[in-house]
Amino acid sequence: MIIVMDIKSPEENIAAVVDKLESSGLHAHLIKGVERIVIGAVGDRGSISSMGLEVMPGVISVVPIMKPFKLVSREAVDGNSVVKVGNVKVGGRSLALMAGPCAVETPEQMFAAAGAVKASGAGILRGGAFKPRTSPYSFQGLEEEGLRILSDAAKQYGLATVTEIIDLQSLETALKYVDMVQIGARNMQNFRLLQAVGRAGYPVLLKRGLSATMEEWLMAAEYIASEGNAGIILCERGIRTFETYTRNTLDLSAVPMVKSLSHLPVVVDPSHATGLRKLVGPMSLAAVAAGADGLIVEVHPEPQKALCDGHQSLSPEEFSKLAGDIKAVAAAVGRLV
Repeated sequence: MIIVMDIKSPEENIAAVVDKLESSGLHAHLIKGVERIVIGAVGDRGSISSMGLEVMPGVISVVPIMKPFKLVSREAVDGNSVVKVGNVKVGGRSLALMAGPCAVETPEQMFAAAGAVKASGAGILRGGAFKPRTSPYSFQGLEEEGLRILSDAAKQYGLATVTEIIDLQSLETALKYVDMVQIGARNMQNFRLLQAVGRAGYPVLLKRGLSATMEEWLMAAEYIASEGNAGIILCERGIRTFETYTRNTLDLSAVPMVKSLSHLPVVVDPSHATGLRKLVGPMSLAAVAAGADGLIVEVHPEPQKALCDGHQSLSPEEFSKLAGDIKAVAAAVGRLV
C-alpha cells in the first residue's frame, strides 16, 4: 500500500501517519517527490484497511500496489527518480557516462584511464578491486590497495567512483573509498548483501543476474529499498541465452520495459553484455536510443595488456570517438551528456 499525502502537509501530519503504521507493526518508508509525498506501507494489507488512514489530516488517498515490488514500483513514486553519485546525477534528462578499466592494476594505469575518460565526458570512474572470476587462477584484484588507487585517480580528475563489492567485508572496506557500490550479476540474489547495502545508505548499481527475469531483478532492488535506501540504479548487462557469438545477450527491451514498471534509473553495460570491443559502440548507441539513463563502459589505456577483459575494453581513442557519437544520439532523443 502507499499513502498519498498532500504536498503541503506539515511534518506533524506526516509523522502521525508514520507512527500509526509503525505502531501497528508495519514498515513505513517516506518518499518525497516533486508533486506529492508518499508513505510506503509494507506489511499485512488487512491491518492497513482497518486503520482509518483515509480520514487522517493530510492524507489524500490510500492506494494498493498490486505488483510484488512495492517501493521501487512506478505506482509508489510520481515521475522518474534521480540518483546522485558524487556530483553526478543519474536519471532525469541527463545521460550519465561511467567508464574505466575492468580492474585496477597500477596507479599509472588508473591515472591514465581517469584522465582519458574525464576528457571524453565521463563523470564516474569505474574500477574493480575485488574481482570474483570464473577461474580461481585468474587475477582476483588488488582489494583495498586497488580502492586507494581508484580513489586517488578519481580525486585527481574530479570524478565520482564505483566499484563492485562481493561480500560484507568488501562492502565495509569499499565504503571508505568510493561514491557508489556495485552489486554484480552473480550477487543479484545475495539477499543478505542486498540488505546490508540497503542499510549502508550509499548509492548502489544493481546489475541484472545472468538468468534473472525483470521481476526478479526488481525484487532484488526491493530488498535494498526495504532497508531505507532509495539510491538504486539498475544496470542491464546482458543475460545468458543459447547464443555463443557474444558473451551474453543484451536485452535492450528491458530498458523501456523496466522504466515503465519502476521509477528507478536504468543504465546499460554494453561491454559485459557483448564481450566484444567491436560491438560496444553499436550497442551503446542503441541503448541510448532505447531510453537508457546512462552507460558503463570498460576503457583501458592499453587494452592489449589488460589483466582482465581486454578483449571488450575500448582504448581512450575509441572511447573518445564513441562519446561523440553518444552525444549525437542523445541529442536526437532529447537527452544531454
